Amino acid sequence: MTAPLFIGSEVYRGSSYGPHHPLRVPRVPTVIDLSRALGWLPRACYRPSPRAKPAALATFHDPAYLEALSRAERTQDVSAETRARHGLGTLSNPLFPEMFRRPATAAGGSLLAAEIAAAGGRVFNPGGGTHHGLRDRAAGFCYLNDPVLALLRLRALGLDRIAYVDIDAHHADGVEAALAGTEGMLLISTHEEGRWPFTGALDDRAGGVALNLPLPRGAHDGDFARALDEVILPAVAAHRPQAIVLQCGADAVAEDPLSRLGWSNRSHAAAVRALAPLAPGFVLLGGGGYNPWSVGRAWTLAWATLAGHEVPDRLPEAAQAVLRGLRWSHRLGREVPEAWLTTLADSPREGAPTPDVAERLRRLRARQKLWV
Repeated sequence: MTAPLFIGSEVYRGSSYGPHHPLRVPRVPTVIDLSRALGWLPRACYRPSPRAKPAALATFHDPAYLEALSRAERTQDVSAETRARHGLGTLSNPLFPEMFRRPATAAGGSLLAAEIAAAGGRVFNPGGGTHHGLRDRAAGFCYLNDPVLALLRLRALGLDRIAYVDIDAHHADGVEAALAGTEGMLLISTHEEGRWPFTGALDDRAGGVALNLPLPRGAHDGDFARALDEVILPAVAAHRPQAIVLQCGADAVAEDPLSRLGWSNRSHAAAVRALAPLAPGFVLLGGGGYNPWSVGRAWTLAWATLAGHEVPDRLPEAAQAVLRGLRWSHRLGREVPEAWLTTLADSPREGAPTPDVAERLRRLRARQKLWV
């Protein structure tokens, strides 16, 4: 088996949604710099992300929307009509200098990842995972929907059994809206209950084989481990996918400012470790994550897990320097815990089963038996 590949780009370095937006924080550059400092990103494993061309993006997105997005980047202005029609120039999806180039690069990376996975490869595109984007509208910080584009590319390359697993704290509404009910496609989303976009209810099958597991506030590593073992892995194994796409949003960790789940980053590593062997092709994507230390550490740990690197108990000085160089204008960034600067893997966050999780898993298992 060939070594996994990492897809990255310098477009993320210095690119920001603005000084007050949750995505003002560095994420992909932190993962690249940490991985290089640890010796985990040799040149042979790194692929520069191409920027997807409009024709490739139009396999899902409306050409009129793509033109509006490109024009908004050029002019740094949108009309009231464009804002209302396409969701551009809003608080969630603001105008910024790279507002077309950055998501088009993320999409190009996911399209390349799909091609690698279709040939039996394993690949990580941390800039991907923008799962809220709609065909003709930006939503939830997502201008394009690179997971949908990757899944469609896998189908176009002849794969007819694909699994998409999404462990972001927010429901994968854009992916579900685009692909639910598609023959041969299994969609699974774990997410925080009662969190925007307020979709993905437990009983929502989305017109086909879809598993939605909303988790209550405070759900921890033990709750996710049970979900993984009792529902996610059996469902994926029964589906017998030729490729798996895992959206590995890091906002489910306890320190993220935009959710109230209680995971450690060990849950993300556990998902990668368990799912990657279940299909010949495997695509790992980023997603949410708005604490620069927790998201950088979580995705670097996920890359280490995929690539088979041994994680040290204490980071070497070069890796610590990457983490010590981060800044965050948030109350959580004022007094940074030493563990965020010196370690990669969080301490486990387990505990007694969170109320209602066992019953939700029982209901999903019962439904799953009807499908396999």
